[in-house]
Amino acid sequence: MSAFEKPQIIAHIQKGFNYTVFDCKWVPCSAKFVTMGNFARGTGVIQLYEIQHGDLKLLREIEKAKPIKCGTFGATSLQQRYLATGDFGGNLHIWNLEAPEMPVYSVKGHKEIINAIDGVGGLGIGEGAPEIVTGSRDGTVKVWDPRQKDDPVANMEPVQGENKRDCWTVAFGNAYNQEERVVCAGYDNGDIKLFDLRNMALRWETNIKNGVCSLEFDRKDISMNKLVATSLEGKFHVFDMRTRHPTKGFASVSEKAHKSTVWQVRHLPQNRELFLTAGGAGGLHLWKYEYPIQRSKKDSEGIEMGVAGSVSLLQNVTLSTQPISSLDWSPDKRGLCVCSSFDQTVRVLIVTKLHKI
Repeated sequence: MSAFEKPQIIAHIQKGFNYTVFDCKWVPCSAKFVTMGNFARGTGVIQLYEIQHGDLKLLREIEKAKPIKCGTFGATSLQQRYLATGDFGGNLHIWNLEAPEMPVYSVKGHKEIINAIDGVGGLGIGEGAPEIVTGSRDGTVKVWDPRQKDDPVANMEPVQGENKRDCWTVAFGNAYNQEERVVCAGYDNGDIKLFDLRNMALRWETNIKNGVCSLEFDRKDISMNKLVATSLEGKFHVFDMRTRHPTKGFASVSEKAHKSTVWQVRHLPQNRELFLTAGGAGGLHLWKYEYPIQRSKKDSEGIEMGVAGSVSLLQNVTLSTQPISSLDWSPDKRGLCVCSSFDQTVRVLIVTKLHKI
């Protein structure tokens, strides 16, 4: 690919904030996004912004008692567009941003901070019930149905005598019909665990040797295809989730992506072979996954095993001297992206020429 055809990552709008931003998410079907974080005085904040004439207009600011770590729109309808958040007090709240004084759903979900959250079954993406998964420093991963008060519909916790590990990231996948659904969780010791919600069982586990910062399936609403896991030491791993070998597990390819922690991975909604990784040194890298000629082969005993593809770097850019803490593609406009970094800055990015890849 020539330099002229390469996608470019352009910082379209840049805005400094007076608080630490932990997460940002596009509001579906709009030119709006929310930012979540904490003020220096120790309270939490949600802000709602709209892009207007090449600038950001603050529409609403909501201050709450506890710092807010993470949020998702994944379990709400396109009509309601409710935001689910996890906070430093272990609380899961769901907010109507039009009337945010009181949450529409609230539960003390964990004993410690909720590090990660994901939603499925909303926005017309994925079959089955609208559900939210939370992962916490208390070592547990819980799945919630907002239609059911107080108790999780699934609770994955360490067995008696097993050390509890800090859960840093969670992701839904395999939601291609009413019955099937999985949750993948990544932990501070490099463990990745895949929980089958249909059978309430651990389906697969592996260890990538460094803390797992971010996990994402290329799509939630299809039979498991690919899973990307990013880690502390600058590496990410792409697992081919179609063929599982009884002893070798899923085939994977790993890539040294950044000189520091890879904080986030996000697949382009309109082309699941493209994904962005965000680094601890303030860089963004755009990757393309190439499938192998054959995705599976037989081992020496005639048992099917997966074959990993390859990844190529399409473009990279350094935006900040501080880690990029969150990243979200617009579900509606191809190439539009928002990211936050620990220099208290939020940037709206445009990635060009993606339709040509």
